[in-house]
Amino acid sequence: MKKSTFHITKMDCPSEEQMIRMKLEPYNEVKRLLFDIPNRKLEVYHTEEVGKIHRAISELNLKDRLEATEEADMPLVADESHQRKILWWVLGINFAFFVVEMTTGWISRSMGLVADSLDMLADSIVYGLSLLAVGAAISRKKKVARISGYFQIGLALLGFSEVLRRFFNESETPLFQWMVIISILALIGNLVSLWLINKAKSEEAHMQASAIFTSNDIIVNGGVILAGVLVYFLDSKWPDLAIGGIVFAFVMRGAIRILKLAR
Repeated sequence: MKKSTFHITKMDCPSEEQMIRMKLEPYNEVKRLLFDIPNRKLEVYHTEEVGKIHRAISELNLKDRLEATEEADMPLVADESHQRKILWWVLGINFAFFVVEMTTGWISRSMGLVADSLDMLADSIVYGLSLLAVGAAISRKKKVARISGYFQIGLALLGFSEVLRRFFNESETPLFQWMVIISILALIGNLVSLWLINKAKSEEAHMQASAIFTSNDIIVNGGVILAGVLVYFLDSKWPDLAIGGIVFAFVMRGAIRILKLAR
């Protein structure tokens, strides 16, 4: 058994991990992939020469570099059932807050809450792809990724258009109370998710990636809370539109990454 270690500069979230997994799935000589997203490293355990594998990874244009190839034993398999259970809980929390924030965002006229809800949906899509597509044919995985990506882009474009409409036209100041209260609840939900992920004490890449995504969500929640406070003190809609536009940009970026999975 051989182990090839790659440094992949642009691998910083679960989207890139899924891109690589789907790219290498047809290669029977690849026996296991171990991702270290924080350090942008990938270990590939394989039986044949690394050249074909390296070329496949390079086609993704993630700025990869082959660091070493050596003889190695296959690592032990982690407790996947426990990890799956935790990821299902995290997915459920994310999707529940997508529904709550989308609904209250429109009621309170807050684009910040609407954008944050789409960010939650983006995470749900990534977790769902990881869980539901396991064992499915690669063509089905690509179809699911393509539909999810286009759906997310459509929602992001609708959000951007609404931000622009409110920017150029008279619109009511959002209800800051809803912004702050719902964002605090979403923050608590993300903290619970992060606690569940860390409780697993897993070094597996998808668990590390989930922790990174959830940590980013906590930052977004804080941004919406800050925007709500500024709406109150400034009695203005601009902080809400600003945070909404920023988060929609992140949602669009995530959708484009998901679409890359379908290539």
